[in-house]
Amino acid sequence: MRSLLIFSIAALWCLGASSQAAEVRYRLTDANTKIEFTGTKPGGKHDGGFKRVSGVIVMADGVEPQVDVEIDCGSLYSDNFLLTWHLKGADFFNVKKHPKARFTSTSVRPSETGYVVTGNLTFLGVTMPVSFPATMTGGEAIRLRGKCVINRHDFGMTYGKGKIHDNVEVRFDVNAAR
Repeated sequence: MRSLLIFSIAALWCLGASSQAAEVRYRLTDANTKIEFTGTKPGGKHDGGFKRVSGVIVMADGVEPQVDVEIDCGSLYSDNFLLTWHLKGADFFNVKKHPKARFTSTSVRPSETGYVVTGNLTFLGVTMPVSFPATMTGGEAIRLRGKCVINRHDFGMTYGKGKIHDNVEVRFDVNAAR
């Protein structure tokens, strides 16, 4: 009986060690990750993004990929200096009170055209579920690209009602090595 117990513990340890060995982590950095957005209004549009991001994509045999991204909201930029200053203020991102935003996936599933990524997006202390199509290729490096549309009002950004459209397109492009 004792030898069966020892064998069982050894087998579980080996299974645990082999599953850990199959896990591959891809680091998301400022150098390999772009997060950009476009906001629109009746008279045109403005483009911007975030210069500082960090995170990880974890790939493991038999498990859905996991994505976790942290965005430094203070690194926000736009195509207009005064707009950048306004976006960082209390009317929009309120960077002093909410310096970070985060996306954490809850599922990454194959679709007819690539993948559907679903997860929780947190901006301004508000967490909302989001889902969007993406393409992903793997190997020594992983490339994850996609875009989604979010409603800024869902996160409490109500400034400019009627002057600024509610929906904002967010695009991302990750090209991370192991």
